[in-house]
Amino acid sequence: MSAFTVAAANAILADNFASWVQASGITVDAVGTDCVTMRIPFSDELCRVGGIMAGQTLATGADTAMVLALAAAMGGVLKPCTTVDMTISYMRPITKADAVLEAKVKRLGRSLAFCSVDITEAGSGKPAAFATGTFAVLG
Repeated sequence: MSAFTVAAANAILADNFASWVQASGITVDAVGTDCVTMRIPFSDELCRVGGIMAGQTLATGADTAMVLALAAAMGGVLKPCTTVDMTISYMRPITKADAVLEAKVKRLGRSLAFCSVDITEAGSGKPAAFATGTFAVLG
């Protein structure tokens, strides 16, 4: 297994995710053996009234981060997978700040994987949302 790098993770993001996901500006900041840290930069286009980052933005980011955490857990290779279930709980708004997403694989089985992601407001570190996801590993 080769070392999974931030550059490799960002390449998977660029090569495998829809253009509208990439248009959010989401990038990988750090990788581990079964985790990634990603960032969604603040943009008025991703917000509701008052500069509050939209829940749809955070949910998309959560799903994306968990898939890239799966790639990390798979040794830097993204096998075909699909979201089976995702639950997100919003705790406080992210207002006029970047969102930081820390995703981790809890269990990687042969056909199912279970992940979680903590979403915080950059700068404050305050928790904004928490998501869990189940993914079918198809390949």
